[in-house]
Amino acid sequence: MIFRLFCHGTSHARGSSGACWACYRPERTLVIVKAHTRQDANLDFTVAPKAFLSLPLGSVYPAGWLHDQLAVQTNGLAGHEHDFYDYVSKTDWTGGTSFYSSLEEAGSYWFNGMVPNGILMKDATIMAQTQAFLDYVISHQDSTGWLGPEVGTNKPRYLWGRYPFFLGAMQMVEYDPSQTTKVVNAFNKFISLANTMLHAGQGLEDWTRTRWEDFVIMLQWMYDNNYSPGNETLLIDTMHQLKYTGDPWELVFEQQYFPTGPVENTPNPFNLPLTWHGVNLAEGMKALPATYRFTHNQSADLGRISSGWDLLFQYHGRPSGIYGADEYLAGQGAVRGTELCLVVETMFSGSYLYQVSGDPKYADRVERIAYNALPATLTGNMWSRQYLQQQNQIAAQNMNPNPFPLDGPYSNVFGLEPNYPCCTVNHPQGWPKFITNSFVVSPDRSSLVHLYLGPYNVKTTLAGGNVVSVNVNTMYPFSDTLTTTINAQKPFVYKVRVPSWTVGGTISVNGGAAKAVAPVNGLHSVKVAAGKTTIVLDLPAEVTIEQRPNSSIAIHRGVLNYAFDIPRNQTILAQNAQQPMAVDLQFEATAPWAYAIDPTKLTFHNTLPASGSLPSPVFDSGLSPLTITAVACPIDWPIAGSTFAAPPPVKPSCTGTAQNITLSPLGTTKLRISEFPTFTLS
Repeated sequence: MIFRLFCHGTSHARGSSGACWACYRPERTLVIVKAHTRQDANLDFTVAPKAFLSLPLGSVYPAGWLHDQLAVQTNGLAGHEHDFYDYVSKTDWTGGTSFYSSLEEAGSYWFNGMVPNGILMKDATIMAQTQAFLDYVISHQDSTGWLGPEVGTNKPRYLWGRYPFFLGAMQMVEYDPSQTTKVVNAFNKFISLANTMLHAGQGLEDWTRTRWEDFVIMLQWMYDNNYSPGNETLLIDTMHQLKYTGDPWELVFEQQYFPTGPVENTPNPFNLPLTWHGVNLAEGMKALPATYRFTHNQSADLGRISSGWDLLFQYHGRPSGIYGADEYLAGQGAVRGTELCLVVETMFSGSYLYQVSGDPKYADRVERIAYNALPATLTGNMWSRQYLQQQNQIAAQNMNPNPFPLDGPYSNVFGLEPNYPCCTVNHPQGWPKFITNSFVVSPDRSSLVHLYLGPYNVKTTLAGGNVVSVNVNTMYPFSDTLTTTINAQKPFVYKVRVPSWTVGGTISVNGGAAKAVAPVNGLHSVKVAAGKTTIVLDLPAEVTIEQRPNSSIAIHRGVLNYAFDIPRNQTILAQNAQQPMAVDLQFEATAPWAYAIDPTKLTFHNTLPASGSLPSPVFDSGLSPLTITAVACPIDWPIAGSTFAAPPPVKPSCTGTAQNITLSPLGTTKLRISEFPTFTLS
């Protein structure tokens, strides 16, 4: 018997056992097991503190253009999936029969993203949907403590599908503490069962082995909030069990084993190929900081992920801030793909890495990903999304030949579920979690930190009952200036991140003279008095050049990567029968795109509207107030088949007269060239 299920990031045939044939690999090499074996005698049953603490959901709300961006998401595909999309809408959560594999992957993903989406937008419909989902799952927990659709069935019980649900439920408790008891009670029952299963070697398959860190984060949330009093040893033992039955991320990120190019023809040294899977890596980057909290081994855990993070972006990084993995790690080629799930999971992992370690490089990259890679892979109205985006993308269509060795030719179409459906249900977490993690506090709650720059409204209580509200008025990243108004009952220290790309940044407090910013570990501190304080922060940047493969270059100014927005036409390939806005779109170029540019002839333009507001949706063609004029000349640049560009030619000759072309923020482009050959204007 063979049947199909939505299967942990893929849609594969399953056998009667329920195991994914294309995913499951039981081989575990002896060298890895030996290197990864826990030493019970050395267990430390305490959890180390983080460098910074996140604020509860509902403390930080988007304002200005960022609020509008989340409204576009809410009015688009993400906000309407429950109305029509099969993987989300096939459940009667009010007490009837569940037809939908709610905790195998799709429901967990959707719930995890839509909980903060609904709350940040104060959308009563979405909040009711997520509440019904939470209540249904908890009310159907069985007597053993198991949560999930396997209740009352003979399906195998694998742990991983519950983990995104845990993250969503944690957010609901943070926002609404009245739900603490029912959620925590359900968690405690499940933890006890899971601990027993893990000791017995049960509940494990390859996706559980790669993504164990999300369960550890839930366990640490329980520990940090004293939600399992008297059971702290059980919590930490379960953390250890997850780590030592899971894939060894400390070895995956070790330099001698880390791949320096595309891996489709490279044997995995551990016989664990799913550790080179793009989304698994994105989630797995939380594993070592989570491990550090219960091993207290700073060098082996925080040090290893820090160097591993650098290796990942050195060998697979993109100018958009993300890395390439068209299913598996793909090197630096400009037409190799990056999965949308990978984008949002890397953003979440980077936020967690910053909160544990305090290293500003993680925050810099998360902000770059959010303002480039995330909007680049969605249509402006967010009704259609890609599975894979490309840095040089001259067409979005069914690709023949196909540049993606391990993904289908439909992968870069903008649609409802091109290639695999996982990104449809998972991508909505991107913007909401970026917003909720944009402010953090010091462990003693004496300082408030503005981490990801943009427009926000914040209200929180710091140490000593100090009620603080913050309004950040800015069009950043479409402007260099942020005006922050703080009202506080008592004095405290306010900190703001100064991005590494800032040149000549200044800060003024309460109308005083502007002074040069002086960040320490990426943060500039301001001593805020009781009452009202106004801070004006100016963070200018220069146009910079990034060297890319084939002697090509990428163009940046500040956080934004710039690209040539290729004019295009649009063809509807498919339309959902229930929701006509959910369409699959083919884009084809309608103008030349084969240009070389002179990197010494770049002029930045800022045409911010006098109204002080930005167009909506701002991440769409022609709507950005920021552009760069480049001097370019047409060149011979081969294409592969008719659907993707060959690597940028080295030292090309001009085939026509030099001319000006306009570069736009990459996130506004849907067809683009962002890695350019160069020439010198004579």
